[in-house]
Amino acid sequence: MKILVALGGNAILQRQERGTAEEQFSNVRRACVHLAEIVKDGHHIIVTHGNGPQVGDILLKDEIAKDTLPPMPLDVCGAESQGMIGYMIQRSLRDELTKVGVRSSVVTLITETVVDKDDDAFRSPSKPIGPFYTGEQAAKLRQKGWVLVDDSGRGFRRVVPSPRPLSIVEAPVIKSLFEAGVVVVAAGGGGIPVDVLPDGTSGGVEAVIDKDHGASTLASKVGADMLLILTDVEGVFLDYGKPSARLLSRLTRTECRDYLEKDQFPAGSMRPKVEAAVDFLDSGGKTAVITSLENAREAVFLRKGTVIVP
Repeated sequence: MKILVALGGNAILQRQERGTAEEQFSNVRRACVHLAEIVKDGHHIIVTHGNGPQVGDILLKDEIAKDTLPPMPLDVCGAESQGMIGYMIQRSLRDELTKVGVRSSVVTLITETVVDKDDDAFRSPSKPIGPFYTGEQAAKLRQKGWVLVDDSGRGFRRVVPSPRPLSIVEAPVIKSLFEAGVVVVAAGGGGIPVDVLPDGTSGGVEAVIDKDHGASTLASKVGADMLLILTDVEGVFLDYGKPSARLLSRLTRTECRDYLEKDQFPAGSMRPKVEAAVDFLDSGGKTAVITSLENAREAVFLRKGTVIVP
C-alpha cells in the first residue's frame, strides 16, 4: 500500500523542550522506529512533517540578530526548516531501516506549494508558529508588529497567514521517486508557499501552509492509498477535554462535514486534520486515519485511531 505519513510537531519537538539539535534528533529517532516498522511490512511511504516551532525559532533568531545580519523572508525560513528537519528524518529513518533489515533509499526534497495570493488567509492570520509566550511577553512582541493569539489556553503564539494549498510544484518528481520505492521526505511544513506570476515564473509568499492540508494535497497528487495523520492523541474525539469526551473510531465524509459545521473540533489542532482527511477522500483517496505516533503501525491495519472512509 502507498501511504503518505504526516508527522505532527510533537514527533520533532516536545513543548517543554528547548529545541536543541540533540532533543530534536532524539524525538525524530523515536518517530522513525514506528515508520521503519511500516516500511518493513512492505508499504511504500512518503513522510511530511510540521515545522511550526522550528520556523518560529528561525524568525525569532532573525529578529534578535537583525542589527547584525539581514532577516530572511518567511518563505526562505520555511525552506531552512525543511532542510534541517528533512536531514534529521532522512538520516534517522535510514538508520532505523538498516536495523530492521530493509535496504531502501531515503531522500529529502525541498518542496514548493502553490497558493493564491488573494486567499482570505492573508487578511486574517491564523497559523500558530514558534514557541509559547506568556501574556507579558506577548504584549512586548505585539509592539514589533507581530500578531499573537491565545493558543487553546496553552499560552500565546505568533500567527501568520495560512492559505490553502492549490498544488505541489515538485509532485511529479516525488511521485516518480515514490513509485520507484524511494522513501521521500517532502512538503515539510505544508511546503514553501509560492505563487505563479503572469510570466510563468514563481515568487515566494510570506505565509506558512498548514501541514495537514499540504499533506492531503500531496497525497492526492501522488496517488497515495492512505493518508496517515500522526498526532499526540489517540484519535478524533467529540467534546475533547470534557468529561463527556469520547473517541470516534470510524467516520464517513458526511459525518465529518456534519461535525465540522457544528464546530466540534478546535481550529488550531484537530479541525485541519479532519478537513485534510475529507479533502483527500474527495480527491479519490481510499482511507484516512488520524491517530498517535505510537499507534502508527496498528493504524495501517485499521485497528487503532479514527478511520475515515468515503
